[in-house]
Amino acid sequence: MSLYTAVAAATGRDGRAFSSDRKLDVELALQKELGGTGNGTNPEQLFAAGYAACFATSMQLVAQKKKIDVAGMLVTAEVGLVPNGQGGFQLEVSLRTKLPDSLRREARRELIEATHQVCPYSNATRGNIPVELLAE
Repeated sequence: MSLYTAVAAATGRDGRAFSSDRKLDVELALQKELGGTGNGTNPEQLFAAGYAACFATSMQLVAQKKKIDVAGMLVTAEVGLVPNGQGGFQLEVSLRTKLPDSLRREARRELIEATHQVCPYSNATRGNIPVELLAE
């Protein structure tokens, strides 16, 4: 049984996307790099924002259990749209996590790896698209 179900609809890359409660309502536009105007957001930006937020929240939960202070941390998701070699496209992701300088390199890596096992976005993408985990 689902704890929460988000509902959203979209009219396409050149249109609108909105959630059922209308808290999300954005203009979409095909990226300039793909021949569009770039005058709106795009699905890759929305996915990047969602993944970054989810990974950051998951990291806070993991860090709390491990009694690690991650105050001031920041997760940046880079979502690339790449040809899949079969006439379509696929995504690739780099997650860059900036952690407090006081955290040792080994502890950073362990925390990021543990978070990658907990985060719902990581669990959904695992085995489907490449996800690179980077500590800054």
